Amino acid sequence: MASDINHVILIGRLTRDAELRYSGGGMAILKFAIAVNRRKKNGEQWEDEVSYFDITLFGKSAESLKDYLVKGKQIAVDGELRQSRWEQDGQSRSKVEIIANNVELLGSGGGAGGGSGGGGGTPRPQTSRPPANRPAPPEGEDSFGPGADDFEDDIPF
Repeated sequence: MASDINHVILIGRLTRDAELRYSGGGMAILKFAIAVNRRKKNGEQWEDEVSYFDITLFGKSAESLKDYLVKGKQIAVDGELRQSRWEQDGQSRSKVEIIANNVELLGSGGGAGGGSGGGGGTPRPQTSRPPANRPAPPEGEDSFGPGADDFEDDIPF
């Protein structure tokens, strides 16, 4: 019998600076979002379509990458999808987010670590591997709080 697979790999740009918080037990929790572009043909015209993804990274890797995950920075994320379900004002709600297993810094665009070429001041891409026993995010809690879906001024392109 085949086993199920839950694996996602994305490359995109951060829509805002990452937010670092700590759980009651002292576990670092880093939350951020990326925009991933794709081109699609609509008749004779090519159009850009953007998808937004909320991502959570746990543990020491979250603490070490926080300063590098700034708006506009291109990153690669390897992780798994997790769906949270809750009830709010009598309505059933759900949200799918990515729990990151590995994050790599790419390119030279955006914030800390950004620069042109391979200059000596550019930090090497970092990867992260959270502990296998990472906690699940609190059920019913939005990744970035109220207004997380308002991306009016936060699009990095």
